[in-house]
Amino acid sequence: MDPISLQDQIDEATLNFTLGDSTSALEKLSALGAAHPEAFAVWHALTEIHFSEGDYDAALQAGERAHALCPNDIHINISLSRVWVERGDKEKAEHFGAQARMLGWKNELKSPPE
Repeated sequence: MDPISLQDQIDEATLNFTLGDSTSALEKLSALGAAHPEAFAVWHALTEIHFSEGDYDAALQAGERAHALCPNDIHINISLSRVWVERGDKEKAEHFGAQARMLGWKNELKSPPE
C-alpha cells in the first residue's frame, strides 16, 4: 500500500474541519507541522483554521511561519492581513493587504489578456 501523501493528509484534516471537527483537524495539522516544518501548505491551513476558530494568536503564529516559508504567496498575505484586522493593528493589516494586491498585479502582468 502506498503511503498517504502530505497533501492528502492536509486535505483530510481540512475535510475534518469542513465537517465540523476542528479539534481533529488542528491535531492532524499540528502533527504534520512537527513532522514537516518546511511545508507551507500545512502552516497556511493551520492559519486559516485557527482564524476561523477565533484563535488569532495561533493564527498569527502559523501565518508568520507560512509567510517565512513563502513570502510571495498572495493567499498567506491576505490571511495575515485578516489576522491583523482582527487583532486591531490597522497598519500591519494594510501592509499585508498591500502586499497581496501587489502580488496580484504582478500575476496579472505575467499573463496579460489575449
